[in-house]
Amino acid sequence: MYKIELSSDDVPKKWYNINSDLPSEIPMPQNSEGKQQIENLSKVFSKGVLEQEFSQERYIAIPKPVREIYQRMGRPSPLFRAKGLEEKLNTPAKIYYKREDLSPTGSHKLNSAIAQAYYAKKDGIERLTTETGAGQWGTALSLACSLMDMDCTIYMVKVSYDQKPFRKVIMEVYDGKVHASPSENTEYGKKVLSENPNHPGSLGIAISEAMEEAIEYDNVYYSLGSVLNHVMMHQTVIGLELKKQFEMIEKEPDVMIACVGGGSNFSGAMFPFMKDKLKGNSDCQFITVEPSSCPTLTKGNYEYDFGDANGFTPMLKMFTLGHDFIAPSVHAGGLRYHGMSPQVSLLSKEGYIEPRSASQEEVFKCGVLFAKSEGVLPAPETTHAIKAAIDEALKCKETGEEKTIMMNFSGHGLLDLKGYENFISGDLLSTGD
Repeated sequence: MYKIELSSDDVPKKWYNINSDLPSEIPMPQNSEGKQQIENLSKVFSKGVLEQEFSQERYIAIPKPVREIYQRMGRPSPLFRAKGLEEKLNTPAKIYYKREDLSPTGSHKLNSAIAQAYYAKKDGIERLTTETGAGQWGTALSLACSLMDMDCTIYMVKVSYDQKPFRKVIMEVYDGKVHASPSENTEYGKKVLSENPNHPGSLGIAISEAMEEAIEYDNVYYSLGSVLNHVMMHQTVIGLELKKQFEMIEKEPDVMIACVGGGSNFSGAMFPFMKDKLKGNSDCQFITVEPSSCPTLTKGNYEYDFGDANGFTPMLKMFTLGHDFIAPSVHAGGLRYHGMSPQVSLLSKEGYIEPRSASQEEVFKCGVLFAKSEGVLPAPETTHAIKAAIDEALKCKETGEEKTIMMNFSGHGLLDLKGYENFISGDLLSTGD
């Protein structure tokens, strides 16, 4: 079978919360000295997601309205076998990819955006603020807010704002209001610009701007697209669907791969399978791939750090490059974040995850090969996962092993054509790689 599909009735009824199965207790967030960031969380996050953030329940029911919107937006997503890529590589490995790019906004991000907008609306909130790197999260939250009849303000990292102008257009179609970050719209943005008028921006700065607004206004909540526990949990609809799809073809993955920036698409696809490994019932290998220009898991420190540049957030125990880290302006804007999900960080620290990094030049090369083999153009972020899948398939070619490899195809690249144009012309910048 080259396409494994589920019916709309197979959309999961519960999210999986890995907190109850982690190998050791996850370190709790902390306030910095003299601050009350934890106490401020109730001012900027909905009651629903805060309960989920700290919950130890293994499964949490998906509200019926959220599940219905999942179905309307195209869930469950199909699982494809990459037969064309297998033939190009001449490998005995079987390569599968989960098509999260088929959502209306082109990536997996809508899975959490719908849930977060739902809980905010339930609290009577009129507007959500957020940050976005490459624009996938901002697009998803704009649509989710539109569906919930709410306003949405997005602070988009300036380099991506300039690189990917059509993502801004899509957000505006959904009535999202987009600011290039750092901006003149917030006190922190003004401060950054006063020090460097040509600052390229970072996700940490954009988070600070979005949080500043949420703290200032009573009718506004802040929404985060990755890193936090509740976001990881919302994304597990991906992996729970995958479980059923592999059961349909009577296979189990030997290797599972996803790109990582903050950890959401990796967690969403892998955590339901990681549960089996944590219980000693699986030998599956879990691989994360990040840009070598932003090597959070591969070269970062495991310590407490802020999630934003200005220290509005509590300090989280995670792998981090430092909250003031400014990544080079590579095209994989969704992976240019200084920190990593505390859950993913803990599992990496404990040895359950194998982190890798790859340069911009080599991942674009793999993205083009995939497009020519499978007909689907991957997002620059997704090409990182493709690179690792190709590497693993070529190892199987050498050993003769018929491993089953699964990668999460987190987003399409149809709005990232400037990056592909630069790659094809030989003008792709590899600064920091």
